[in-house]
Amino acid sequence: MNLKKQNNQPEENSFYETERLIIQPVSLDDAAFILELHNSPNFIRYIGDRGLRSIHDAEQYINKRFIPQFERSGFGNYVITEKYGGKKVGAVGIFEREGLDVADIGFSFLGEFEGRGYGFEAATKVKSVGMVDFGLTKLSAITTKDNFASQKLIGKLGLKFKKYVTIPNDDEELMYFETE
Repeated sequence: MNLKKQNNQPEENSFYETERLIIQPVSLDDAAFILELHNSPNFIRYIGDRGLRSIHDAEQYINKRFIPQFERSGFGNYVITEKYGGKKVGAVGIFEREGLDVADIGFSFLGEFEGRGYGFEAATKVKSVGMVDFGLTKLSAITTKDNFASQKLIGKLGLKFKKYVTIPNDDEELMYFETE
C-alpha cells in the first residue's frame, strides 16, 4: 500500500492538539514509554506480546516498525500525552498493515487512562489528519472478538463491521471494520 503525501502533510516533528491531549509522532525518546505500554496487560491481551523486554528492544522496534512508515507515508504511530500534566497515556496511529488493503487505525492506552474518552478524542483527530492531510479515502480497524471497549470506540469513529480476517503471522480471527 503506497500512499502519497498530500499538500498539508505535517513535518516529521510536528504535533497535533485536542482539547486535552498532545499527539506527536513516536520517536526514540519514547522508548521507555513504548516498553511500558507494550507490556501492559491489556496491550498483551488484545494486541499481542511484541517481545519488548528492554529499552534497547523498544528502540529497535521504533526504528524498524514506526520510523520507516513515517518516512514512507508521512503518518504512523503517535504518542498521546495529557496536555496538562505532561503524562504519556497511550498511542494512536494509522498503520500500513500486511494483510490489509486499507490503512488501519489503532490505539492503546495504559490501564489507568482507559475509560476517560482519550481514545475517541485522539483517534478522531488522527482519523481526520489521515483523511484530510493525507487524502485517505477509507480507514479500517481490527480488534479481537472479546475487546468490547475497542469495538465500541471503533463504532463511535464511524467504522462498520464488515467481516472476520486473519493477518499474516497471527492465527487469531479478528473483527474487521471499515469506513463507508
